[in-house]
Amino acid sequence: MIMLMLWGKASVSQERWDLKRAVDFALANNISVKQQDIQSRIQRLTYNQSKLSQYPSLNFGNSVGLSTGRSIDRTTNQFTTQSIFYTGFSLQTNVDVFNFGSKKNTIEANRYAAEAGIASVEKIKNDIALNVAGAYLQALLNKQQVDITKVQIGQTAAQLENTRKLVRAGSIPELNAAQIEAQLALDSSNFITAVGAETQALLNLKALLNLDAATIFDIETPPVATIPIEPLAELQPEAVYRLALLNLPQQKVNELRLRSAEKNVDAAKGFMYPSISLSGSLQTNYSNAKNNSQFLGSSTNGFNPIGIVKGTTDTVLAPIIRPNFRFYASPFGTQFIDNFNNGIGVNISVPIFNGGSARTNWRKAQLNVESFQLQQRQDNLTLKQDIYKAHTDALTSLQKFTAYSKTVEANEKAFDFATKRYNIGLLNTIDLLTTQNNLFSARLQQLLAQFDYVFKMKVLEFYKGQGLKL
Repeated sequence: MIMLMLWGKASVSQERWDLKRAVDFALANNISVKQQDIQSRIQRLTYNQSKLSQYPSLNFGNSVGLSTGRSIDRTTNQFTTQSIFYTGFSLQTNVDVFNFGSKKNTIEANRYAAEAGIASVEKIKNDIALNVAGAYLQALLNKQQVDITKVQIGQTAAQLENTRKLVRAGSIPELNAAQIEAQLALDSSNFITAVGAETQALLNLKALLNLDAATIFDIETPPVATIPIEPLAELQPEAVYRLALLNLPQQKVNELRLRSAEKNVDAAKGFMYPSISLSGSLQTNYSNAKNNSQFLGSSTNGFNPIGIVKGTTDTVLAPIIRPNFRFYASPFGTQFIDNFNNGIGVNISVPIFNGGSARTNWRKAQLNVESFQLQQRQDNLTLKQDIYKAHTDALTSLQKFTAYSKTVEANEKAFDFATKRYNIGLLNTIDLLTTQNNLFSARLQQLLAQFDYVFKMKVLEFYKGQGLKL
């Protein structure tokens, strides 16, 4: 009894979570959700980049170098042997004019893929929420089992106290008390097992929440009878299936991926036809070998004989006149303007033979569509089977719960009569304990059937698109 009191105080001091808090925490911290969210953002970036590919490309280029030895001057196109420092600048653009819709269809395919990525995140979240709800209900079930075993211990302890009074009065033999003491030990063992199962269920729930195993953690324990559920008659499997096709993220993912694959077929087909594009460029360059000259005047540099004076021996001399020039490299700005050139062109690309790559890619895209169609059909069939199975299981669990409820009522009456007969010495201890254990077993089975029914109903509500609530 002291152990029960300590366990009760410890459970009260722990922090308690309801289902909504548990689900919200799991969605915010689950690694699978985060990984899928990253994939979704990558697909969104791919879509955004494909939209930008519609616009003309623009690229700036610059080259700088030093040439030595015999080479061609980039500005004069003449051979030179002097060392040349050169630099050049270019600005180029290109724009697609016509490509049979391949780029447009690629953008649409990427858009559907990005939307499918978002739906995939929601699908992962739904799976996590359903798993958390299942683990939460399992923990509630284990807590109820602990409560039932506590009641069982209380009943057995009360019987033991009453039996000891009867033994002291000499009404019944000491064997009766020993038999009930053995039953109390068995009930205590069942209680320890139930507590262990509850602890394990809470650990499993913490694992789904990505909580540290050492974290102090407990859950709210609403009575299972107060958990709201829809009437089973309003959750007919065919109606639930039709709603599930519209509401569940997995079905949206399949539909969007199929549309993306169909657009990829159109895009691949466009690559088998000619494409037209426009291109343009602006270029200029500079070289330190490009020289300009400045005339500085002329000067006399000696004389050359040009003849003899007639009748004499005198030599006629003429002065040697040399022009003076100053050579210097053209300024950077001057060359930048002088060497400027531009161009514009129309490019037509006609695929004739490329190893069959274009047609092969088109055929692969068609097969990809067929694959997604088969996947969609398979997932829809699986969904329908799961819904019908959940409905059948819910109906079976309800019937079991009704049957075990009647069994509990019958065993409670039997146990009440057995206790009265035992107290007046008309029933032996073994029969009393058998009646008590039958009641204990019936209560456990009733509880199991009730929780199983509630969970299956929550699954049907989930498929219907109502979310999860306890």
